[in-house]
Amino acid sequence: MADDRLGPAAIRLAGVMARVAGWRPGEFWAATPADVRAVLAGWVDGAEEPCFDGAALAAMMERFPDG
Repeated sequence: MADDRLGPAAIRLAGVMARVAGWRPGEFWAATPADVRAVLAGWVDGAEEPCFDGAALAAMMERFPDG
Protein backbone atom coordinates (compact mmCIF):
# COMPACT_ATOMS: atom_id res chain seq x y z
CA MET A 1 0.00 0.00 0.00
CA ALA A 2 1.40 3.39 -0.97
CA ASP A 3 2.07 5.91 1.76
CA ASP A 4 -0.25 8.78 0.81
CA ARG A 5 0.04 10.75 4.04
CA LEU A 6 0.92 14.43 3.82
CA GLY A 7 3.82 14.24 6.27
CA PRO A 8 6.28 12.15 4.20
CA ALA A 9 5.46 14.08 1.02
CA ALA A 10 5.93 17.42 2.79
CA ILE A 11 9.28 16.30 4.19
CA ARG A 12 10.46 15.26 0.71
CA LEU A 13 9.27 18.55 -0.77
CA ALA A 14 10.99 20.49 2.03
CA GLY A 15 14.22 18.70 1.10
CA VAL A 16 13.78 19.60 -2.56
CA MET A 17 13.13 23.23 -1.69
CA ALA A 18 16.18 23.30 0.58
CA ARG A 19 18.34 22.15 -2.33
CA VAL A 20 16.69 24.16 -5.09
CA ALA A 21 15.96 27.44 -3.29
CA GLY A 22 18.12 27.21 -0.18
CA TRP A 23 15.01 27.44 2.01
CA ARG A 24 15.35 26.60 5.69
CA PRO A 25 12.44 24.77 7.38
CA GLY A 26 10.79 27.97 8.61
CA GLU A 27 10.87 29.44 5.12
CA PHE A 28 9.38 26.27 3.65
CA TRP A 29 6.53 26.11 6.16
CA ALA A 30 5.78 29.83 5.73
CA ALA A 31 5.63 29.50 1.93
CA THR A 32 2.39 29.15 0.01
CA PRO A 33 1.88 26.58 -2.74
CA ALA A 34 2.17 29.49 -5.20
CA ASP A 35 5.61 30.32 -3.75
CA VAL A 36 6.78 26.74 -4.22
CA ARG A 37 5.38 26.60 -7.75
CA ALA A 38 7.08 29.89 -8.69
CA VAL A 39 10.47 28.59 -7.57
CA LEU A 40 10.06 25.18 -9.19
CA ALA A 41 8.68 26.56 -12.46
CA GLY A 42 12.19 27.51 -13.53
CA TRP A 43 13.19 23.85 -13.53
CA VAL A 44 10.90 22.91 -16.42
CA ASP A 45 12.92 22.75 -19.63
CA GLY A 46 11.53 23.76 -23.00
CA ALA A 47 8.20 25.07 -21.78
CA GLU A 48 7.16 28.39 -23.24
CA GLU A 49 5.02 29.01 -20.18
CA PRO A 50 6.43 27.55 -16.97
CA CYS A 51 4.33 24.68 -15.73
CA PHE A 52 5.20 22.50 -12.79
CA ASP A 53 3.11 19.40 -12.21
CA GLY A 54 3.40 16.20 -10.22
CA ALA A 55 5.45 14.48 -12.92
CA ALA A 56 7.98 17.31 -12.96
CA LEU A 57 8.22 17.20 -9.17
CA ALA A 58 8.72 13.42 -9.22
CA ALA A 59 11.48 13.79 -11.83
CA MET A 60 13.21 16.43 -9.74
CA MET A 61 12.93 14.29 -6.60
CA GLU A 62 14.48 11.38 -8.51
CA ARG A 63 17.30 13.58 -9.76
CA PHE A 64 17.93 15.10 -6.30
CA PRO A 65 16.98 12.39 -3.76
CA ASP A 66 17.06 13.12 -0.06
CA GLY A 67 19.99 11.36 1.55
